[in-house]
Amino acid sequence: MGHGKLRKFAENETFRCLVQPSAEDVIVSSQGGLVLKDHPLKGRWNEVMFDAPRPIVLELGCGRGEYTIDLSRRIPGCNYIGVDIKGARLWKGAKYATQNALGNVAFLRTRIEFIESFFAPGEISKIWLTFSDPQMGSENSRLTSPVFLERYRKFLAPGGMVCLKTDSMFLHQYSLAVARANSLEVSACSEDLYARPGVIPEPGLYDVQTYYEKMFLQMGLKITYMAFRLDHEGAFVYPEDFDAAYWKALEGPRRTFDHNPSSSKVQ
Repeated sequence: MGHGKLRKFAENETFRCLVQPSAEDVIVSSQGGLVLKDHPLKGRWNEVMFDAPRPIVLELGCGRGEYTIDLSRRIPGCNYIGVDIKGARLWKGAKYATQNALGNVAFLRTRIEFIESFFAPGEISKIWLTFSDPQMGSENSRLTSPVFLERYRKFLAPGGMVCLKTDSMFLHQYSLAVARANSLEVSACSEDLYARPGVIPEPGLYDVQTYYEKMFLQMGLKITYMAFRLDHEGAFVYPEDFDAAYWKALEGPRRTFDHNPSSSKVQ
């Protein structure tokens, strides 16, 4: 591990806005195997982590935290929590929030599979999924799959929204198929967000952009968007009409980026 990462990890320990639970904080052994347990912050985020109680917006897979930070500045009437597993990425957002005394920003380092351990019923008002990995080969790993929607439902407030921005038409179409299969209310849907066809903009929808979103736009790639409510009775079902092979072939190889912002490659 490089000295740069070690320095960031050490500095992360000093940031009050960054929560880094150990596995033992959220997993416990039982006779049936490993099960999740409640973290001490569950139901207490507004009380413990922010300078005032406000509706809480969650960004899953927040990376460096630039989207969470920008939302917090443009829409200060909410509290924001960015979640990612990569400590070196979270360092940037946590450092900025600390240096600028942003009282409505927090970060959580954990696996999204553990997310229900951290939030109580109704504690979260909105979820942002920003440029999530489409996980073309693993349906249950997609952040809009029934597995994850069931997790979100446990803590999303009634009427709460899930907002998805992605460059992946595969993930966009899959998410739309999941919403249809479960009769979820889709309040906005666009295959080309910045062409603005019929999208009633969320506050900050166009103005707030992630690092990769800006890069994709500079490359001329389309950004898709959809927002849907999770109000739903019964178990979430999988879509039967989604043609994964078709959308995977249409999308082609996934584009990834190395540490040099000017370079890219496909995989």
